[in-house]
Amino acid sequence: MKKCLSNVCLILVVLIFASCGTNHTSSGRPYEILVVIGHDTWESPAGRALYDVLNTDIPGLPQSERYFRIMHTPMSSFDSTMKLVRNVIIVEIKDIYTKAAFKIARNVYASPQLILTIQAPDRQSFEQFVEENGQQIVDLFTKAEMNRQIAALESKHNGYINNYVKENFDSEIWLPAELNTSKVGDDFFWASNNTATGHQNFVIYSYPYTDKDTFTKEYFIHKRDSFMQANIPGSFPDSYMSTDSLFTEVKPINVQGEYALEARGLWRMRGGDFMGGPFVSHTRLDKENNRIITTEVFVYSPDKKKGNMMRNLESSLYTLRLPGALDPNPVREEVNIEE
Repeated sequence: MKKCLSNVCLILVVLIFASCGTNHTSSGRPYEILVVIGHDTWESPAGRALYDVLNTDIPGLPQSERYFRIMHTPMSSFDSTMKLVRNVIIVEIKDIYTKAAFKIARNVYASPQLILTIQAPDRQSFEQFVEENGQQIVDLFTKAEMNRQIAALESKHNGYINNYVKENFDSEIWLPAELNTSKVGDDFFWASNNTATGHQNFVIYSYPYTDKDTFTKEYFIHKRDSFMQANIPGSFPDSYMSTDSLFTEVKPINVQGEYALEARGLWRMRGGDFMGGPFVSHTRLDKENNRIITTEVFVYSPDKKKGNMMRNLESSLYTLRLPGALDPNPVREEVNIEE
C-alpha cells in the first residue's frame, strides 16, 4: 500500500456518531465485512482497490489467510436484514463531494456495529484514497473486532489465570476460560487448553529491566528462547521451543497509553520435534518494580486455519493491567485498543 499523503495534500474527515440506541443485535461472523457498493463500481479499478485492501493476508501466519470475509451488495439491496451486519463499508461516489473522506458511525442499526462510509467525488480519487489509507481501513475493523472480544472477556474470563497473575506478577489479565491447564516456572507461567487440535496457549514471564536495548528484536528473541527452552519442552528428549528469527517482526505499539514492543512471528520445536506455529507477544515495562513483563499467545493447529484463533487470543494481551493500573472494578474502556 502507498503511504498516506501529508495533511497538506489530504484532508481526512472522520465523523464519529454516537449510538442511536438500537435494540437490535448485530449479525455476521467476526472479521466479516459487507461492502455496500454498485456492481459496476465494484468491478471497476476503484472497487478492486478496496477489495485488494480487504483481501490482504493476516501477518505472522505460516500459511496465507485473509484478513476478512468479504460480501458486497448494491445500495438498493441494503435492506433491514443487511443493515444488521456487524461490519459495513458504504461507498458513496458522488460529484457533490469535493474530496475523498471517511465517516465512521457505530451502532446505527444494531449493536455492536461499525459502519465506515468512504466518500469521493469520482472513482479515480476514491481509488487513490483507498490505496493511500488501506492500512487504516484494515486496522479500524481489526481493532473493532478485538474490542468486541475484550468486551466478552470482561464478563467471562479465566479467574484462575487472572488470580495467579495478580498474586505472582502483581498484574491482571483476561484470558479465555477454556485455557484450563497450566505449568509454573521461575518468573514464568504457561496456560493451555491442552487439546489435540486447535491447541491454544498463553505465557507470561518477567525479568529485570536493565536498559533500552531490552526493546530490540535481538534481545527479545534471546530472552524468549531462554524462557521457552527452560519451560516448554517438546515431545522428544532435548527438544524445546525456539523462535524463528527470520519470520519474526517487532514494532512499537501503544497499549493503555504506554509503550509496548509487539513481536509477531513463528515458533518451532528444536531437537527432532517438528511442531510449530504462530505467536504474538507484548513486552512492557513494569515501572513500579523496574522489570520487564512479556505476555504471549501462540497456537499449534496444523489441520485448521489459525487467523481468527490467533486474533481472539491476541485481544487478551491488551487487557494486561500492570502494577499501578490495578482497579478492583476495571473499566473496559481502559483496555480498549485505540481505533
